[in-house]
Amino acid sequence: MTATATTADDAERLDPPPAAASRRVRLLRRLVRPLTAALAGVLLYLSFPPRTVWWLALPAFAALAWCLRGRRARAGFGLGYLFGLGFLLPLLVWTGVEVGPVPWLALAAIEALFVGAAGAGIAVVSRLPGAPLWSAGVWILTEAARARAPFGGFPWGKVAFGQADGLFLPLAALGGTPVLGFAVVLTGFGLYEAVRLLAAARAGRPPRRTLAALALGALVLPLLAALGSRALVSDAAEDGTTTVALVQGNVPRAGLDFNAQRRAVLDYHARETRRLADRISPGEVDLVLWPENSSDIDPFTNGDARAVIEDAVRAVGAPVSIGAVVEDGDRLYNQQVLWDPRKGPVDRYNKRQVQPFGEYIPLRSLISVFSSDVDMVRQDFSRGSRPGVFRMANARVGLATCYEAAFDWAVRDAVEDGAQMISVPSNNATFGHSEMTYQQLAMSRIRAVEHSRTVAVPVTSGVSAVIMPDGRIVEKTKMFTAQSLVEEVPLRSSRTPATRLGTLPEGLLVLVGAGGLGWALAPAARRRFARRGRPA
Repeated sequence: MTATATTADDAERLDPPPAAASRRVRLLRRLVRPLTAALAGVLLYLSFPPRTVWWLALPAFAALAWCLRGRRARAGFGLGYLFGLGFLLPLLVWTGVEVGPVPWLALAAIEALFVGAAGAGIAVVSRLPGAPLWSAGVWILTEAARARAPFGGFPWGKVAFGQADGLFLPLAALGGTPVLGFAVVLTGFGLYEAVRLLAAARAGRPPRRTLAALALGALVLPLLAALGSRALVSDAAEDGTTTVALVQGNVPRAGLDFNAQRRAVLDYHARETRRLADRISPGEVDLVLWPENSSDIDPFTNGDARAVIEDAVRAVGAPVSIGAVVEDGDRLYNQQVLWDPRKGPVDRYNKRQVQPFGEYIPLRSLISVFSSDVDMVRQDFSRGSRPGVFRMANARVGLATCYEAAFDWAVRDAVEDGAQMISVPSNNATFGHSEMTYQQLAMSRIRAVEHSRTVAVPVTSGVSAVIMPDGRIVEKTKMFTAQSLVEEVPLRSSRTPATRLGTLPEGLLVLVGAGGLGWALAPAARRRFARRGRPA
């Protein structure tokens, strides 16, 4: 009979020494916060369209608050960066549909730096009384920075854009996307604070009444403000109504190479417009909207393209806004052209917020070292300089072309210039069946409520939609389908508080965030000066 010897290594595996077990526990504890931060970012992404679970943003920010409370700024930056990656990597995956993963990963990594900065700031203010208020202010401060820099900013993914189906939506009419986003973030942080204080009370450490009141206020006041703001949302026809038609001609196939088939895209939209003319009565439609890039052939230099457009416009018998690529001397413009059935082209609008790395290449010589894809944009588009408002039949139609809908100022300028409704002509064919088109459609719903205007979204390949001033979609198309929509919509001229106040609410919220940072950092600065033997 043979005995089996147990080695020291076997014994250690069966019964690890206390020191090894302690190291593993410490490692797991260190991983809990980073993993939670990344998963909280994914939770925030899931709150965005095409899903309608807007309320997931609240536990996402509550979890982030737990991760950041009491951390140093450096740790807060790292945790915030992980939160940003968890959110932005899946949200922006559509940016790599045609050009591969490098631009997508680079964009998400750069934009997540702003979320990392927010994490650092929130960690700094997390121990202040009323921490949810200061934390939400810091978040809006970094969103404001991200919407402006670099290269004109990239506001895609603002918290407000995930709330088109949410209870907080009416707040867009009160103070625009900054107030709407602030309310969501404040409620999420308030949720964490309430749970934390409740747990402390149950453990026999009841919080001071002031702290409990602040936590309750952060949780309840945004909801009450949203309910009170419903009175600002209306779809009443203040200036009568107009009947608008949206033409979605579709494209030969999805992808960047559809631009090589420019004539086919133009023919598709002209054909769908003639189909529309065949199914409506004369005078039934007041105005017609074509999408961005519906004519990538310049109708002012190409007589054949002009003839195709004029034939379609005469057939429908109403003014048509045409999305065209137009050369003016040595400049190239992404342009909307107002085409009258009798007078021809009578007005133009040049897109003002052109898309970096899509419509122009910043730092072209440097970027070309890392990617040959920059050669796809052979000539940079120039920027327009004035808001676009077309007088079409009985309506003044404001224009915000595609990417411009993400920028607060672009839509507000058109409304301030007298727009009674908004058109957001877009071209999403490059991004296939991705979530991008639904994310952009949600932005237009926010803009409808923000300015109390009907918003029409004509898109080359879908989803085209008609949105009422209260944010409801009343009609929409399917993706990659030739289709037209006809809808009678209200015209409005009153201005919401968000329109009148402009950037003031955002500026005040930025000051809240900056004030919280100043309050939290002042004692630390005094201690540093004291250690050096200088007066604080």
